[in-house]
Amino acid sequence: MDSSKPCFEIEKILDSISLASQDLPAPALYIVGLPIGNLGDITLRALWTLSQADFIAAEDTRKTKKLLEKFNIQGRLFPVHQHNEHEGTEKILEYLSQGLRVALVTDAGTPAVSDPGSKSVAIVREHGYRVIPVPGASAVVTAMSAAGMAPEGFVFHGFLHGGKKERRDEIAKLVSGGRTFILYEAPHRILKLAEELAENVPAQRKIAIARELTKKFENIESLTASELTDWSKHHEPRGEYVVLVNAEEKNTEEELSQELREWLDNLIPLLPTGQLAAVASKISGLSKKIIYNYILSKKNSS
Repeated sequence: MDSSKPCFEIEKILDSISLASQDLPAPALYIVGLPIGNLGDITLRALWTLSQADFIAAEDTRKTKKLLEKFNIQGRLFPVHQHNEHEGTEKILEYLSQGLRVALVTDAGTPAVSDPGSKSVAIVREHGYRVIPVPGASAVVTAMSAAGMAPEGFVFHGFLHGGKKERRDEIAKLVSGGRTFILYEAPHRILKLAEELAENVPAQRKIAIARELTKKFENIESLTASELTDWSKHHEPRGEYVVLVNAEEKNTEEELSQELREWLDNLIPLLPTGQLAAVASKISGLSKKIIYNYILSKKNSS
């Protein structure tokens, strides 16, 4: 392997911040997360791994080549995408059998997450080779962080597939699942998805629609399911979408029994909110957050 390959002076950067160069065992398949739009989001570890990989398996070699050129990386590329994943995986295995390092990348984000790569990863693992993740930007987490939803977790579904009935049934399962759920959608299908959600999601359920994340025209809109139809009439599809449907908001007092509420009311003046919520949660088995919110509501109303 040629260890002299330049990479945006990455070794100098690593030295300047006292970060040791990443150990890169071989043979191994490296799953490298790339930016979802803004190239500034690429990690030092991703640059180091790509600069030292013997081969790079890319969803679109033309797009990956442009990214590599931005950082002065000379990589040997070959395609692995949804239409040739079997053949591409055979080539990955061939290189691994020679004791080499192979990096797997998608056009944006992380391979094997609503993108090609999961079959390749599974087969490589079945053959006993190491698969090493190199984390990067995630559209799911990026959208969630700015949407103000799902403090207690969420369900990532990705793209909906199938005909109208299958998609409707899948939405119904997600809606009734009790958690915020996240969908991906392409620009040419976003209006169809908005129509489906308007028909199958309770009218007052909160929804966030994020597009062009980390790019110049990034936009995150908050609305309710009842507003989706009007939104569709005035929206011009552009960019890739992340759609978040919030979990049903529960009435805090309905979660607490009358006995527990009376017990809490007596202790609210005597104990700090966090301590009382923790004790009550342990005794009752209910979520600390639900009890905490009840105590706050009582304090604010007094």
